[in-house]
Amino acid sequence: MIRFSTALFAVAFPFAVSLSGQTPAANATAPSAPHAMTLDDLFHLQDMGDPQVSPDGKWVAYTASTIDTVADKRLTDIWMVSWDGSADIRLTYANENSASAPRWSPDGKYLSFTSDRAGKTKGSQVWVLDRRGGEARQLTDVKNHLSYYGWSPDGKKLLLGISEDKEAESEAKDKDKDKEKEKPKPIIIDRYHFKQDIEGYISSETMPTLIYLFDVDTHKLEKLTTDAKYNEQNAVWSPDGTYIAYVSNHDADPDRTTNTDVFIVDAKVNSTPKKLTTFDGQDGGRLAWSPDSKWIAYLHGSEPKYLEYNQNKLAVVPASGGEPRVLTEKLDRAVSSPMFTEDGQSVTVLVTDDRSEYLASVSLGDGSVKRLIDTPGSVMMRNQTADHSAVVWSTDMAPGEIFAFEDGKLRKLTSHNDALMAQLKLGETRDLETKTKDDADVHALLTLPIGYQAGQKYPMLLRIHGGPDGQDAHAFVPERQLFAGRGYAVLNVNYRGSAGRSAAYQRSIFSDWGNKEVIDLLACVDEAVKEGVADPDRLGVGGWSYGGILTDYTIASSTRFKAAISGAGTGSPLGFYGVDQYIIQYDQELGPPWKNLDTYLKLGYPLLHADRIRTPTLFMGGDKDFNVPLMGGEQMYQALRSLNVPTELVVYPGQFHGFTRPSFIRDRYQRYFDWYDKYLMPQQPAKK
Repeated sequence: MIRFSTALFAVAFPFAVSLSGQTPAANATAPSAPHAMTLDDLFHLQDMGDPQVSPDGKWVAYTASTIDTVADKRLTDIWMVSWDGSADIRLTYANENSASAPRWSPDGKYLSFTSDRAGKTKGSQVWVLDRRGGEARQLTDVKNHLSYYGWSPDGKKLLLGISEDKEAESEAKDKDKDKEKEKPKPIIIDRYHFKQDIEGYISSETMPTLIYLFDVDTHKLEKLTTDAKYNEQNAVWSPDGTYIAYVSNHDADPDRTTNTDVFIVDAKVNSTPKKLTTFDGQDGGRLAWSPDSKWIAYLHGSEPKYLEYNQNKLAVVPASGGEPRVLTEKLDRAVSSPMFTEDGQSVTVLVTDDRSEYLASVSLGDGSVKRLIDTPGSVMMRNQTADHSAVVWSTDMAPGEIFAFEDGKLRKLTSHNDALMAQLKLGETRDLETKTKDDADVHALLTLPIGYQAGQKYPMLLRIHGGPDGQDAHAFVPERQLFAGRGYAVLNVNYRGSAGRSAAYQRSIFSDWGNKEVIDLLACVDEAVKEGVADPDRLGVGGWSYGGILTDYTIASSTRFKAAISGAGTGSPLGFYGVDQYIIQYDQELGPPWKNLDTYLKLGYPLLHADRIRTPTLFMGGDKDFNVPLMGGEQMYQALRSLNVPTELVVYPGQFHGFTRPSFIRDRYQRYFDWYDKYLMPQQPAKK
């Protein structure tokens, strides 16, 4: 189950335009003395994203996200920083409507972005800023849902990913006719894959995303792909402007498979698309053209049954058609975000590798891989134009900022979070490694509490990442520092099933959930105790998504934890068949219950053997979550309540799998603190 925890790291406050990369107003109310990180500090962090290098290489546009605590929402604005880092300029001001997806016009004269701000046409539209000055103006007037866009190489057209919104059209017609608001209608379900988190219920009325061409001067909109049965994603122009490559699943019933392929179509209407790949699995991801428009780089996935333990490899295929080549077959690590170098002889990628994510170069000729960043840390996003490369770089002690990568080195360009970070005391994060009882080699991270003293034992929280196909990495994770500031050591384990190791390591839990992962988690806890950091009598456990699921497995396997918090989890996959969004995984990994009931019963031991659990446990979830529905937490809560094990259930109205309302995120953290403190840090009697 790809169940990711989606903690919000970035949050908000007003800030001023600066020519030095600083935001002096950002922390005006923060305490001046160094202190451990608090929830107030969390909501003063800013989140950098989507760097875009200008065609001349002199600027990097990017997004900066904050939280407006009064409006109780996340806001995103567009900034741009000069390549030398001397000027950092805020371009948009999101009072209510955020701006995202900054893109430079090919001549560099305009910077476009998407926003649903008020304009001549409602909904998300493409807006443009003239670099010579003036207000942003609305460029597109799409009446349906716009999901992505891209400039043609000559700057005369945009490709747009658009899906029809029948509900919005119906509402618009009602308003035009000045009718009374239409009463709710029943939802008719007639598709195999019929629900998705955030998207909700999916029926034949749910329209796919198709590719359109938009003339920048005339505003004429023409449909390029026309088959309403298929979603066309990740579309990108060829450098010579003659073709558009994209990713789609054209199987007879796309609901029943995850088989995506790379397609190509002439960049003119009435053209017939051509499929370039034929692998019976996922081919696609972010597509990249070679400078001469002859090759397309893409991500080649694992065979279909390993969907949830997927390890993407870098592959290329001739744009004219022909046999694809997998370039990183021997790397045995997942790659992402391919981009051709200026000479077209290699492709740069991001590599997920044992607690780091770094840039690497892959030779187009022989597939040899060269690591480009040796420092422990994580490249969160990246972009390059010619020989200019920009990344969002984060380490254990520093939130993500925009960096230039040149001459084999990282050079910092932005400093949005510097003033805040200068006021914080942070806990050190160390690598921890151990062998399990079945001889597995497991790697983890151990964050020490503020003021740590060797030889002293501390209460420790085992905080489990989601996925399972993800990893805990060397990056700034506020949760670790919030707990460290309260006196806890924090253990993050990359258990079997995690990314960043070999494909075999990821696949080892296939159809065997809650077994090897728990062995790995407990072995790392033993190691932290052995090293003298963790107090064995004050251990807590918790996680969100698959981390919540593993929390349920862990407390049903061991009574050593004195407190647990299970967020968006479940103790029984049998009860989730047809209830969550993972029907294809059930088909490919577990099979239907009527064929493999014993497997479902084995994997359902947290609920079916809840009488083993003694740990006081807090269950949490959003009532709109279709990823791991709230029902999983409700069942486990009811079981522990029936067994008189101390427990609570907290339901967050209107929240999906990943929370978006800042006040609820704050409330969730506070409940974490209160629950763990209650059982792991009992109050000392007052001195007489």
